[in-house]
Amino acid sequence: MRRSAMVASLAVGAALLTGCSAPGEPEVTFFADGKTIRIEPTVHCDVINGSCKQNQASPASLKARPGKPVQISVPAEIAETPWKIIVVYANSKGELQPAIEKLFTDKEHYAYTASTPNPGDQILGIEVQQPAPAVDQGRLVVDEDGTPVLVMRAFWSLQIEAAV
Repeated sequence: MRRSAMVASLAVGAALLTGCSAPGEPEVTFFADGKTIRIEPTVHCDVINGSCKQNQASPASLKARPGKPVQISVPAEIAETPWKIIVVYANSKGELQPAIEKLFTDKEHYAYTASTPNPGDQILGIEVQQPAPAVDQGRLVVDEDGTPVLVMRAFWSLQIEAAV
């Protein structure tokens, strides 16, 4: 009886320790053709001290058929700040097209569906960016109009492989 009580208390202790561990970097979820992938940021910077962490893992990839959308979901840590989507795609002839860009500043968008203008277009890559105001020696950096200058705090990159 004592042994089972000890095992139970160890399990509870382990669960408590796990729950108290430092949170990891925010992950972005991508969904296409019935498959989901969650990725950590390619680069994530601390805007206070200026240090950056680069993810050493190989680039994330997901398969998607031509003309099919890719859905993106971001956690509150990203959605409640300005964030941007950049979609790189090619037309049905394989010719690279101008990137599609969308900036969210309303702090209410937690998801976005990336799609292309034409049914035969192929999404090649998607980048989620999280900008932050630039700070120099504790002071906000502004342009000549007094608008805060933004720098990239973090970004998540996904390569799309053409699925047949």
